[in-house]
Amino acid sequence: MQKKLIALATAALCATGAYAQSSVQLSGLTDVYAGSIKMAGDANRKSVVNSGGMTTSWFGFQGSEDLGGGLKANFMLNSFIQVDTGVQGRFPNDTFFSRDAFVSLSGGFGEVKLGRWMAPNFLPSVIGNPLGDSFTFSPLILHKNVPLFNASGWQATTPSDTGWSNQIAYTTPTVGGFKANLQYQFGEQAGNNGKKNVGANFFYFGGPLTLTGYYERDQISNPGQGTYLGTTKKDWMLAGAYDFKVVKPYLSYGQAEADNAPGKAKTLQVGASAPLGAGKLLAAWAKTELTASDLDRKTLTVGYDYNLSKRTDVYAMYMNDKITNQSSGNSFGVGIRHRF
Repeated sequence: MQKKLIALATAALCATGAYAQSSVQLSGLTDVYAGSIKMAGDANRKSVVNSGGMTTSWFGFQGSEDLGGGLKANFMLNSFIQVDTGVQGRFPNDTFFSRDAFVSLSGGFGEVKLGRWMAPNFLPSVIGNPLGDSFTFSPLILHKNVPLFNASGWQATTPSDTGWSNQIAYTTPTVGGFKANLQYQFGEQAGNNGKKNVGANFFYFGGPLTLTGYYERDQISNPGQGTYLGTTKKDWMLAGAYDFKVVKPYLSYGQAEADNAPGKAKTLQVGASAPLGAGKLLAAWAKTELTASDLDRKTLTVGYDYNLSKRTDVYAMYMNDKITNQSSGNSFGVGIRHRF
């Protein structure tokens, strides 16, 4: 009997030790705002309670297992959700885990990911502007990633979504505040393996200075399985910010072009954030010029983001949006964002 108890205790300790080497977390973010939206070219104003004022709401799982010798196995399965309605995804027919769906190995060599992950354009665009990843109020994100389905016919300048499926991504170790990602998306086109997306980005964090940028050459659409775009699109951007403590200015510039269309889309963005009380004042302005048509879009956003705690903040934003030969739009919203 005593031997059996010792064996059971030993097995329990081994199981506990094995479990301690791995971890799984449930995490996410919910963001909902109320406001009135009128974009450039809209015929009418719309009053809304919408999801994702400052950050697209999401939830999911992530975990890692320590394999020993500094090597780890990791995974992420994250899904977007529209919290105002409970509908999954960013838009109709968005794939379930469109935010992240990958497995990886990491160690002193860096990290290698297989699956769906951020496209090279996304994180530099987020870091390079004071309103982060706001698909509602950030001028830079709106110009790059959100087409307008109205009289303006405005198209996003980003070639192929903010996430890539079917990709291999290599992340370098951080050396002296610098790291980079090299990314390749398989087109998986039957009979034509030459169709693909390739890209890279970099990040430098040196005290108060932040520098980032990316380059993409895209032939495949996203999300999901993806299809051939019918052309080759190229997109690049450089961005920087410097934290003076009393104010943090931002600056970015980039271009986008397609082989089957004349001209380029040139986007300049300037912005700043400044601490005020328990929050920050935020301001950003972006101008995108379409060289083939002499059309341009100018968007200005100002607002305040107040931290109720480390995980919860409330915000108020005002935005003015203009496109050549179109009616201008003014939007405002107040919202709350909670991380878990």
